[in-house]
Amino acid sequence: MSQLTSRRAFLSAKVRGEDLSIIRPPGSVVPGFVDLCTKCGDCAKACPEDVIVIGADGFPVLYSDNGPCTFCGECAQSCPTEALELERLSNWPWRASLSAASCLSMNGVSCRVCQDNCEHNAISFRLQQGGRAEPSLDTDTCTGCGACVALCPVDAVTLERQTKPLTEANT
Repeated sequence: MSQLTSRRAFLSAKVRGEDLSIIRPPGSVVPGFVDLCTKCGDCAKACPEDVIVIGADGFPVLYSDNGPCTFCGECAQSCPTEALELERLSNWPWRASLSAASCLSMNGVSCRVCQDNCEHNAISFRLQQGGRAEPSLDTDTCTGCGACVALCPVDAVTLERQTKPLTEANT
């Protein structure tokens, strides 16, 4: 049996590897984060915004429901391993994603909480017939800080990993 897969993990249908849908702290080395991280929790303790928490698997995750990440780099500076790198902060692959179906504004309720709190003006609304407004997101302007995720009263905003590298997406 491979060293990467324990018997328990095999029987529970979980194999060792990285779940790319889990939002790791800014600066995380992906792939390779779970191999480099020692689960010490120093990054979570160092986070002044309290947006880095220890997940169920013992590894740190970004929990945007606590508020926005300022990308200050304290987590990466406190990391005793190479699991978090300051150079990777600017290459954050996560961006906001809007669900028009559950958005209050698309359902006739006046709400612009996400737009009002986006410091980068990445979210706007287009008026539609019937008093509704459709949300629009500029992914080139969005930093993926999570402010909109934390404040949306109906969870219509989430963070999603971009499939293209950001350097290609912005050109």
